[in-house]
Amino acid sequence: MEHIESFFRFFYNVPELIRIAGLYGLIAIIFSETGLMVGFFLPGDSLLVTAGLFAARGDLNIETLLPALILAAIAGNTTGYWIGNRAGRALYSRPNSFFFRREHLVRAHEFYERHGGKAVTLAQFMPFFRTFTPVVAGAAEMAYRRFITFNVIGAVAWITSMLLTGYYLGRVVPDLQHRIHLLIAGVIFASLLPALVAWLKEKLKAAQ
Repeated sequence: MEHIESFFRFFYNVPELIRIAGLYGLIAIIFSETGLMVGFFLPGDSLLVTAGLFAARGDLNIETLLPALILAAIAGNTTGYWIGNRAGRALYSRPNSFFFRREHLVRAHEFYERHGGKAVTLAQFMPFFRTFTPVVAGAAEMAYRRFITFNVIGAVAWITSMLLTGYYLGRVVPDLQHRIHLLIAGVIFASLLPALVAWLKEKLKAAQ
């Protein structure tokens, strides 16, 4: 249990994670969160906003971060698509493990059923869904040409908006680095809000 706590404490100490990981670590994390079903726990949104803040301070280069992380997200989503396309429905009978939760896959499937192809784009802004929706799209045999269009739009919009939010906040808000924990908490809350609203709607509908 102590090792697990240390593991999550490391990944959710976002500023320290960025200092240690650097550009190549950020690329690996974004790829893992979007392309490998084990990456659902990674702090994508807060990581990107904080990386933008580091770039505003001059610790990272925003002109390098933007294309590198956009490509990482596109590659990750594409990997998830092909995992789903190759494995198909067998994924839904895969047993739960520390790094895989079948309920997240089922919820992503329901999300995809509601929104169709645009779910691939929308999911980029929603934790858990951005990990599993490309897999579901592949398992549903969505045409790859259609998938890659939504994939590129979502990756560009997500990476650009998150990085530039941190970058411009870092440029205009004095001493923001001393209140970075508040910024991270706000980003996490905002990223979880759509899923929370959807959950409340389902509960209210069931109660009627």
